[in-house]
Amino acid sequence: MDSLSESQSDTSSRIHDVFLALRDDLATRIVGQSGLIERLLIALLADGHLLVEGAPGLAKTSAIRALSDRLEADFARVQFTPDLLPADLTGTEVWRPGDGRFEFLPGPIFHPVLLADEINRAPAKVQSALLEAMGERQVTVGRETYPLPELFLVMATQNPIEQEGTFPLPEAQLDRFLMYVRIGYPEADAEAQILRLERDRARRTLEHASEAPVKVSLDDVFAARRAVLDLHVAPQLERYLIELVLASRDAARYDADLARRIAWGASPRGSIALERCARARAWLAGRDFVTPEDVRAIAPDVLRHRVLPSYEATAEGWDGERLVQALLDKVPLP
Repeated sequence: MDSLSESQSDTSSRIHDVFLALRDDLATRIVGQSGLIERLLIALLADGHLLVEGAPGLAKTSAIRALSDRLEADFARVQFTPDLLPADLTGTEVWRPGDGRFEFLPGPIFHPVLLADEINRAPAKVQSALLEAMGERQVTVGRETYPLPELFLVMATQNPIEQEGTFPLPEAQLDRFLMYVRIGYPEADAEAQILRLERDRARRTLEHASEAPVKVSLDDVFAARRAVLDLHVAPQLERYLIELVLASRDAARYDADLARRIAWGASPRGSIALERCARARAWLAGRDFVTPEDVRAIAPDVLRHRVLPSYEATAEGWDGERLVQALLDKVPLP
């Protein structure tokens, strides 16, 4: 029995080292966006999807592509546009006269890693097709239902500086995303490092030299997910996590003005997402238990799209992120 425990411990340690190496490797490729890299890995470990908002040129596409290059998984990128059709995403049935039957040709949504670029530029039908697949892990075309890959990670992006010709995601559909991450511009030192990295990359391209990244197997990904679920969450911390979500629905217990500013609180899906992400963050940090800091650090990204401000609060300049921060300030630590 001791030998078995030792073997499991060695395996867990090896898998953790694999993910730390993956994180370090991504950090050398995607400079100045350490928060985005961490959130991508948390989404991978927590088996959820990511919505990323940021100005053009902040390495959103590069980050998800770099991650897919380091996984034993295929990658697809779909540029969402107003004329995109659901079939362009899910696939379609094609009539084969020679066989006298329809053949289903799968679309890009059947790739394990999918980038939905500028998701708010596509009409509601296309958004719904993607979000339904994210929730159900399957696609129905005609009378047939097709399962999606066991590993299925969607990173959708939004551009915050252009709103003309866009179709904002309804709040109920935003809830399908595990996290809603906002990223900003890198610091001066990071930008200088980006320039050097780009020069080296251009030089390697001219010299036809390429570096094959180390691949992380899907078995290791699933083993890491199991290890994340084995982390200890103390009953007091679980109660704190739940209290944060409950406070978003009934903030009057803590602050009447805050309650007036919240139109809708987080659903139970928010509680599940918060616990999963806190576990994944703790595991990446090398701990076998979750701390209040794990919950507090990840809460804004998990809850900002699930806690909705009232009209009055919006007029006063409040948004979901500010409301979540107020909740973190009001709900006492365990």
